[in-house]
Amino acid sequence: MSDLHDTDVLLWSEQQAELLRRRAAGELVDEDALDWSNLAEEIADVGRSEWRAVETHLVQAFLRDLEAEAWPLSREVPHWRAEARRQRDEARAAFTPSMAQRIDVGALYRRALRAMPETMDETPPLPVPNVCPVTLAELLADE
Repeated sequence: MSDLHDTDVLLWSEQQAELLRRRAAGELVDEDALDWSNLAEEIADVGRSEWRAVETHLVQAFLRDLEAEAWPLSREVPHWRAEARRQRDEARAAFTPSMAQRIDVGALYRRALRAMPETMDETPPLPVPNVCPVTLAELLADE
């Protein structure tokens, strides 16, 4: 069963899900057909994936807000602000309370700072804060 996990994870997941559904319904299934170690890893990966998705949305929100602050005269500012709001909305929708202790807002902000372009239309950026100016709660607050 582990071989199928390594070669065709989609088929493996469909087969494993069907076995688990049947077992949950009380049907006897071949226990050897259940790939317990990979099932456990895949379940853990679901949570990590959701957590990383929230972080990615927050980095993108920071980046768009930073661009708008660094180049306030750019015609792109309305687009950047809208994109920052959309990214925060996406983060808020995927956020769960257990993520709060795992999300390092300062580290995410530093990632966004590193992703900023050095110039925009040959114009250097205005100064932006070097330290994150908001908390996670403020980032995720419904505007």
